[in-house]
Amino acid sequence: MTEKDFIPKPYSNSLESGSFTWSSPSNIALVKYWGKKEHQIPENPSISFTLDNCKTTTNLTFSKKSNHDGFSFEVFLDGEQKDDFKPKIETFFKRVEVYLPFLKDYHFTLETSNTFPHSSGIASSASGMSALALCLMSIEKSIIESDVTLNAPDSYRDERPFNNDYFIQKASFLARLGSGSACRSLEGGLVVWGKHDNIEGSSDLYGVKYPYEVHQNFKNYQDTILLVDKGEKQVSSTIGHNLMHGHPFAQQRFEQANKNLSDIISILKSGHLDKFIALVESEALTLHAMMMTSQPYFILMKPNTLEIINKIWSYRKASGSKICFTLDAGANVHVLYPESEAPQVLEFIQNELVAFCQNAQYICDVIGLGASKL
Repeated sequence: MTEKDFIPKPYSNSLESGSFTWSSPSNIALVKYWGKKEHQIPENPSISFTLDNCKTTTNLTFSKKSNHDGFSFEVFLDGEQKDDFKPKIETFFKRVEVYLPFLKDYHFTLETSNTFPHSSGIASSASGMSALALCLMSIEKSIIESDVTLNAPDSYRDERPFNNDYFIQKASFLARLGSGSACRSLEGGLVVWGKHDNIEGSSDLYGVKYPYEVHQNFKNYQDTILLVDKGEKQVSSTIGHNLMHGHPFAQQRFEQANKNLSDIISILKSGHLDKFIALVESEALTLHAMMMTSQPYFILMKPNTLEIINKIWSYRKASGSKICFTLDAGANVHVLYPESEAPQVLEFIQNELVAFCQNAQYICDVIGLGASKL
């Protein structure tokens, strides 16, 4: 698929008004993406676990306008109007207008809520932008299906009026243009984003469900997220990605990520947890090493992040547990472990790690099934 495959032929019908609601989860990358080219294209491929409890629910209401001058929308988070979100949505609409030509025909009311703190190092832009992309795709689907002549892209044609594979693929493509990692939040389990020679169907344009065998060890994998710092991130991901341009270790990092993605294929098949731990923790620390060696440089870990990491290492050494950690671009710690160890690890978290969380807060999550229409 290319970008042109996502540009629809002129619609032969329109809708007066309507509303759609989608819930879409966050995700946690195992092999990280850090650095991007123009048009939200990643410098290296990545793979992530889709989460379940950390999600965004978005209701998008639309009504036809009398004019087609510019975009018209308002944004609410948890019932409170958020004008400071509007520039990001405006930028997103500009990027996707060619793929969704109806955007200037309607006034939109976007009502959204998260099950976790916004901008806290949990990927709220991933869940939020994927939920919005799915709502917009539901509108396009309704416009196309409202006219039986279906002057639509060949890709939509199926025994049914609308092909679900294309729907998800285009939604992932659109989500990427809002937030890169959002394209990995639509489907469940493991999702790959970025072209990689060893992963069939992989693309820089959208996420794909991991197509190969996954060992039972990784089924229902647990992710307990320790909220070390629930405040706004010091540095936005967009700024962080841009700092990879001219970074002294950028090329080595991109090569490392490609190799790690090759290596994780056999790890996921064999269920070798020690190799999984080594790769995942190395990826997390390398991500933060890139931040600490950019110009300007910055440290997003907090002292309590390091306390937690050291506690995890000590516990693993003493108990033989297969617990490990990963980090996103923030201070919070994702504690990953097999479902079989859940009772013991949760006891360890409550006894040893909660003290390092802000207000003793943490979120118990698990690998999920992806987005759902409500």
